[in-house]
Amino acid sequence: MTLQGPARRITIFIGESDRFHHKPLYAEIVHRAHQSGMAGASVFRGLEGFGASSRIHTSRLLSLSEDLPLAIIIVDTAERTDKFLDDIAELVTGGLIIVDDVHVHTYAGGSR
Repeated sequence: MTLQGPARRITIFIGESDRFHHKPLYAEIVHRAHQSGMAGASVFRGLEGFGASSRIHTSRLLSLSEDLPLAIIIVDTAERTDKFLDDIAELVTGGLIIVDDVHVHTYAGGSR
């Protein structure tokens, strides 16, 4: 797959403890992105953050580190990301999803 020029980035902010059928929600989203043929998806774990609940989650205190923030970033064409968002709409019941228009400069796999 080639991806260059205008594209769209989906960023999904959820908590590390969010689940879908007893499995981590982030894993379900990444697997669905892969099954959908998306260009790529990555999950990033935050050190500290808060969301709509205004509760701070931090890795600095053991008692508060149970639900650290996660960001899932997916990049592909506008058409494919729109379809993907429709496909995962029922998964993200709490959190934040943002969509940005981006420009892909380089998209290449590593050497095998």
